[in-house]
Amino acid sequence: MTVTAAAGFVAAGVHCGIKATGAPDLALIATDDGVPVTAAAVFTQNKATAAPVQVSRAHLGATNGRASAVVLNSGNANAATGAAGRAAAERACAAVAAQLGCQPDEVLVCSTGLIGIPLDIDAVEAGVTPLVAALASGDDAGAAAAAAIMTTDTYAKQTLVEGDGFVVGGMAKGAAMLAPNMATMLAVLTTDAPAEPDALQRALKRAVDASFNALSVDGCTSTNDTVIVLASGQAAAGHVPEADLADALKYACIGLAEQMAGDAEGATKVVRIRVVAAEDDEEAATAARKVAESQLVKCSLYGQDPYWGRIVSELGSAGVAFDPDTVTISYGGIVVCRDGVAAEHDASMLKDAMAGRTIEIVCDLGIGRGEGMILTNDLSHAYIAENMGTS
Repeated sequence: MTVTAAAGFVAAGVHCGIKATGAPDLALIATDDGVPVTAAAVFTQNKATAAPVQVSRAHLGATNGRASAVVLNSGNANAATGAAGRAAAERACAAVAAQLGCQPDEVLVCSTGLIGIPLDIDAVEAGVTPLVAALASGDDAGAAAAAAIMTTDTYAKQTLVEGDGFVVGGMAKGAAMLAPNMATMLAVLTTDAPAEPDALQRALKRAVDASFNALSVDGCTSTNDTVIVLASGQAAAGHVPEADLADALKYACIGLAEQMAGDAEGATKVVRIRVVAAEDDEEAATAARKVAESQLVKCSLYGQDPYWGRIVSELGSAGVAFDPDTVTISYGGIVVCRDGVAAEHDASMLKDAMAGRTIEIVCDLGIGRGEGMILTNDLSHAYIAENMGTS
């Protein structure tokens, strides 16, 4: 099960006309009775903020962290569209609210797709009636919603984490422009755990920091990145400790982030870059990000070439404490560089490790106790082909 797994939520996905292909392009996650529940969100740090992000932020502020629904469209980001874009986002919320019987500011809105093109809000409004009519609580409804938010994704991304007497379900989209400060991505999570707005916001922030903010596909931060969680409070547990909810949200977000890395445009590998024994955690994260976003490193991974010299070079230019005589590098647990020089290793085992779909690179700086990790992927011909167009 997915975003409909938590008690109290329904979902749907339909085609409204934004995508010329006829593919699903409008999704809705809502409470089953239209009554608002506790909500929290984390948004992009990009200052070129899309209209739906602006509207959702305002709505959460107006309701003090309550929402009845999230409406999402794909095929158009409604970004760089000015006042008309904000008006379109508000109209989408109002159309959903009228159908569900809630207030417009109790509806949050997300968009994903091409930037700088006016959103066909008439098509969205026309699609809301069949969208609400399709709302259901089963697996198929959740899957339909997840499929309707896809852009260059090759499959719908869903997750389910079972806690002690509660669950967290979710869906996400994202295959490019995935970078720290949220990795164009959208995610909607639901839980039946009870939570107050401040506690839910803290738990979501922790989850995002450990997952989407530790993901970098191409170093680009989108205009639309949004992660939303709704909490119905209908769990059998009755009370759920904040730490337990934060852990469940974290694992749900990590599961979605890993799917996004694996489905990144043109990716053939999912790669974990771990930096250990750094001066501190912050420096470890900085160094890991420098390696993860290196085009030279990413190209070598695509070519299955364990060129550790490129990694050492990136670590040395990351702006963190670094000693070339103490650094050790391993691919898939096989040490290829020890104390800054080449290390003897089993070439056959290394070749097998490099050929795998998933690989972990560990960079031991040999300086302190700091640790950090970034999830990334390789850079292939297919990524270039996908992003050569202008629209």
